[in-house]
Amino acid sequence: MTDEQLDWPAIRDAARRLERGDLVAFPTETVYGLGADAENRCAVTYIYEAKGRPSNHPVIVHVAPEADLSYWVKSVPEDAHKLIAAFWPGPLTLILKRADNIPDTVSGGQDSIGIRCPAHPVAQALLRTFKNGQGGVAAPSANRFGHVSPTTAQHVRDEFGANNPLVSCVLDGGQSDVGIESTIVDLSRGKAMLLRPGHIDIDALAAVLGYSPSLPDAEAPRVSGALDAHYAPSTPVVQIATAELKSILARLQNAGYTAALMHYTDADVSATTTIKLSQDASAYAHDLYAGLRKMDEAKADVIVVEMPPAGEAWRGINDRLRRAAHDSAGILERLLKPEG
Repeated sequence: MTDEQLDWPAIRDAARRLERGDLVAFPTETVYGLGADAENRCAVTYIYEAKGRPSNHPVIVHVAPEADLSYWVKSVPEDAHKLIAAFWPGPLTLILKRADNIPDTVSGGQDSIGIRCPAHPVAQALLRTFKNGQGGVAAPSANRFGHVSPTTAQHVRDEFGANNPLVSCVLDGGQSDVGIESTIVDLSRGKAMLLRPGHIDIDALAAVLGYSPSLPDAEAPRVSGALDAHYAPSTPVVQIATAELKSILARLQNAGYTAALMHYTDADVSATTTIKLSQDASAYAHDLYAGLRKMDEAKADVIVVEMPPAGEAWRGINDRLRRAAHDSAGILERLLKPEG
């Protein structure tokens, strides 16, 4: 998308809305975000109200490529400089020590801050227009807390309705390219720690850092999307290994239950509603949330997801599906439990 293709009147209007304290939904390359002026405590609290999000759950601050990071964080360590040079603008969030002048409403009361520079041209245009490119937009995903993240403007409208008083406007930038939330790396306590997997995998991070980031420990900062249950449709979700798909679907049908199937192989199976995603991890991630939303619309008794591969490229996908299915634990056993 070139500058000439951007809807500049809509972008300038959205920037003005942010500056007066309104909420604006906008596209990023990962998912759509629900944005507020990160320095406006009242505006940020509107995000939590609109989403039904716990106030101690941090949000990510989005900045323009030219933003002065020293305004937002106390220091930028060498490892952060390496990752920024390699992956910004892009789907990588860094956790750093929050500068004293930045309200802790964006960090859930913590002394750290999540910050990233998105690659989507509409997001970049908005950030460069807002406060002349030196502002920050606090923006979690533009959906109700815990629900499937939105990857189109219509998903956002479906979540909040056309006339939600808290959502001032929705910028339309087409479908998000990446399709799952950013990789989150903590650098606030020294060596890098991977807190949320995403499109940028641990091997890519290690190639830049010269060492492999560790996995979360008990002292890791709270970050977006790290709760056990998240990214969930209304319909219960179960993950089934490829070899068991045919048997499980047949048992559900024989028990009188409907199943919406999301698969990626050519397994000889049938379900009430089906959608086939790609066997390429990046293409699968691109369509994951739209697929879950489509399966949810089928109003089946259960969404059956063919368990994806376990390779590093699939870590972010498996993370999202595991959280989407968390609150559905035991549903298959209950549905297939013999009567009596």
